[in-house]
Amino acid sequence: MNVCYVLLLLVLLTTPKPGLGQQDQDAAFASVVAAAQRAQGSNDYAGAVASYKRAVELRRDIPELWANLGLMQHESQDYSGAVQSFQQAVRLKPSLYVPQLFLGVDFMRMGDAKAAIPYLLRAEMMNGTDGLPPLTLGRAYAAEGRYVLAAKAYERAIHLDSGKSSAWFGLGIARLDEVEEDARKASEGDQSSAYVKALYAESLVKQARYNEAVDVYKGVLAMEPRPPCVQAELGFLLLKQKDAAGAEAAFDAERRADAGCSLAMLGEARMRLDAGAGEDALKILDELWKRDRGFLMANASALVDGLDAARTAGFQGEIAQKSGEIASELSSFLSGVLRGELVVSPGVAEVRADAVARTAQVDYWSGRYGQCAIRAREGLKTKSVASLQLLATCAYFTGDYDLASTAAEVLGAVAPRSVVALYWSIKANERLAFRALERYQQLEPNSSQSHLLLGDIYRQRTRFEDALGEYEKALAMTPNDPAALMGLASAYFGNGNMEMAKKTAQRALDQTPSDPELNLLMAEVLVSGRQFAAAEPYLQIALHAKPQMLPHVHALLGQVYADAGKTQPAIDELLLGIETDRDGSLHYQLARLYRKSGDNKAAAAAIEQMKRIEQQRRERAVTATRDAHSSTLEDGP
Repeated sequence: MNVCYVLLLLVLLTTPKPGLGQQDQDAAFASVVAAAQRAQGSNDYAGAVASYKRAVELRRDIPELWANLGLMQHESQDYSGAVQSFQQAVRLKPSLYVPQLFLGVDFMRMGDAKAAIPYLLRAEMMNGTDGLPPLTLGRAYAAEGRYVLAAKAYERAIHLDSGKSSAWFGLGIARLDEVEEDARKASEGDQSSAYVKALYAESLVKQARYNEAVDVYKGVLAMEPRPPCVQAELGFLLLKQKDAAGAEAAFDAERRADAGCSLAMLGEARMRLDAGAGEDALKILDELWKRDRGFLMANASALVDGLDAARTAGFQGEIAQKSGEIASELSSFLSGVLRGELVVSPGVAEVRADAVARTAQVDYWSGRYGQCAIRAREGLKTKSVASLQLLATCAYFTGDYDLASTAAEVLGAVAPRSVVALYWSIKANERLAFRALERYQQLEPNSSQSHLLLGDIYRQRTRFEDALGEYEKALAMTPNDPAALMGLASAYFGNGNMEMAKKTAQRALDQTPSDPELNLLMAEVLVSGRQFAAAEPYLQIALHAKPQMLPHVHALLGQVYADAGKTQPAIDELLLGIETDRDGSLHYQLARLYRKSGDNKAAAAAIEQMKRIEQQRRERAVTATRDAHSSTLEDGP
C-alpha cells in the first residue's frame, strides 16, 4: 500500500508545475508526506497521524493518502477516526483494496459486526489470496449469530492457510455455536420425538449421567421412527458401566434389527478385545475395513477408549503377528490408533466399478456408507427428503461430516420442521467442531486455550484425571480464567471430589458470579452434600440456563424447597423437573409431599408411577439378561 503511494507521489513531484507558488505548495506537501513516512517508519504512529492530517489538508483528492492516514489511525487504535479516513478513500476510489478491508476490520474493533460484513465481503472478492478478509468475516458472522456462514468463512481462510491456528479455533467455536443453536431448536420442538430423546441421551452420557442415559436410550428403543444404531450406542454406554452382558445383548439385537449398523460390529470387536480375544477382534475389524474404511477411521476411538494397557499391548502383538493376513493400511491404521494418533476419515471418493448395480439403500444395508453417500448425493439437487436423510446418515457414518452437515442443512431448508435434519446437523457439526479444535491444539500445543480445549475433550470422554491435568496447565498460564476454573470444577465433580469441586467453583464464581451454568454446577455440588439452603441462591441464577438444562434445575429446586418445608413450591418444582426422573426417586419425593399436603390421591398416583418406573427398570434388566443368553436357534425380532 505504501509503495503504491510513494510511486504516485514521485509522479506528482516530477510533473512540471506552471508557477512558483504552485511549486512552493508542492514542496510543502512533499515535506509533510516525508515527515509522515519517517514517523511511520519509526513506529511513531501519533506523529504519522499528525503529518498525514496536514497532508490531506493540502491535497484532499488523493485516495491513497486517506488510506495511509487511516492505517496510522488504526495503529494508534483510533478506530473511529480510521473508519472516517478509509470511507473517504473509498469514496474517492472504490477499487482500493486496503480501505475496504480495514473498514471491515475496524468496524469489528468497534463492535459493529453488521457494518463490517459488506466491506469484508467486497475485500474478499477483490483479493482472493489474502486470508484476513475471510478470517475477519468469520468473526463478524459469528458475532451476528450466523454460524453456518461463519464456519464457511473460516473454512475459506483455512483453505488459504491451513496453518492458521486462529482460523481453526474460530471454525471449531462456530461449529459448536451451530450445535448449540440446533439443540435449542430441538428442545423447543417435538419433545416426544425419538431423535430429540436420543440427543438428550447423548448429552447425559457426556455429563457422565449414565444411569439416566440408559433409561432414555431404552425408551427410544420402544419408539418408531428412531435414529439408526441407537441400540449399539446403548451397548457402548453399557460397556462404560461394566455391564458386558447387557452390552452384548444390545449389540446382538442391533445386528438382528439392522444388519447395516456397523457400529454394532465395532462393539462386538471391542468386547472381544476386553475378553482378550484379539484375533477374533481383528477379524471383525478386517471385515469392517473391507466394507467401509471411512467408518472404521471415523469411529475407532470407540474401539480403544478406556482399553487397559495390558489389552492394548496384547492387541498390538496380534496385529504384528497377522500383518501378512490383513491389509497393510489396516495394520498401520490400527497401530496408530493404539498409539493415540489423531485420525481423520478421508471422506467419500467415487463409486467403485464393482458396485455400479447397487442402490444407495442397498449400500447402506451392506455397511458401505461411503458408496451409499455417493449415490445419495443426487438429493442435494433433487431436494428429495428421503435421499437427503439417507445422504446425511451415510455421510455421517463414513466420516464425511462436511457432507453430512451440508445434507442436513439442505434438508432443513426443504423441510424446516425436520427433527431429522437437526439430529444429523448436531451430530455432524459436533464432530467437525472437535476435529477443528484438535487441529488447533496441534498448532498451538502450549497455549492456555489449547490446554483448556483438550481438558474439555478429556472431560466429555470421562477421562477426568487427564482433564484435571490440562485445566491445571491452562490455569498456570492464565490464572483465574473462568472457563478453565469451571472446567476444573466440573472435572472434580465428575471424579467425585466434592470438596475441590466446591472450592474451584467458588473461584470461578468470584470471576463471573452471574454465569447460569456455573451456578448450576455449584448448586449440584451443594445438593450432593445435602447443603440445600446454601444451594438455593445458585439455583435461582441457574434458572437462566439453556432450555435443555432447566428440568434438572427445577428438580434440584424441588429438593431444596422440600428440605425447607415449602411443600407446595417443592411440588411445583418437582413437577417441572419430573422428566429427569429415571429411578423413581423424584416420584417418591412427590408422594411424600402430597401426603404432607393432605392429597392422598395424588400421593398414591405418584407411588404407582414410581413403581412403574422401578418395574420397567427391572424388566429391561431381565430382558437384557435373557437376550444375552438366548439360543442361536431362536428367531430374531
